[in-house]
Amino acid sequence: MNFIKSLIAGFAGAAALNILHETMRKLDSEAPRMDLVGEQVVRKSAEALNIEPPTGNKLYGVTLAGDVLTNATYFAAIGMGSKKYMVLRAIGAGVSAGFTALKAPKPLGLNEKHVADTEKREVLTVAYYVFGALVTAGVLGLMTKRKSVH
Repeated sequence: MNFIKSLIAGFAGAAALNILHETMRKLDSEAPRMDLVGEQVVRKSAEALNIEPPTGNKLYGVTLAGDVLTNATYFAAIGMGSKKYMVLRAIGAGVSAGFTALKAPKPLGLNEKHVADTEKREVLTVAYYVFGALVTAGVLGLMTKRKSVH
C-alpha cells in the first residue's frame, strides 16, 4: 500500500475517532476526555517553549488539530505491509494507542483521571482507538478494492 493512500485512510480513521469522542463526551458525562488531556499537552508545550498558551476556542482548535494530525500519521502505519494482516495491525495499533492514552498521562505530569479514573473510561478509551484504527483499515480496504476493479 502506498504512503499517500495510507495517510488518507489514517486521516479518515483519526476523523472517525474524534467524531466518536466528541459525540460521546456530549452524551455521557463518564466518557473519556482525551480533549482535556490534549489541552494540558498544548498548554505545557507552549509553556516549555516560553510562549503564551492559547485559551478558549483557540486552545480547543489547536488541540483538535494536533490530535487529528498525530492520530492520522500513527494510523497511516496500518497500511504499511501486507494486506493479509491489515486488520490485525489495525487492532494492535488501536489497542496500543489506547493503552498509551491510559498510561502516558501520569508520567508526563498530566491528569490521568480524564481517561483512567473508572473502568468504563479505561475500556472506552481503548475501544475508541481500536474503532479509529479499524476505520483506517476499512478505508484502506475500500481503496484497494476500487483499484482492483478497474
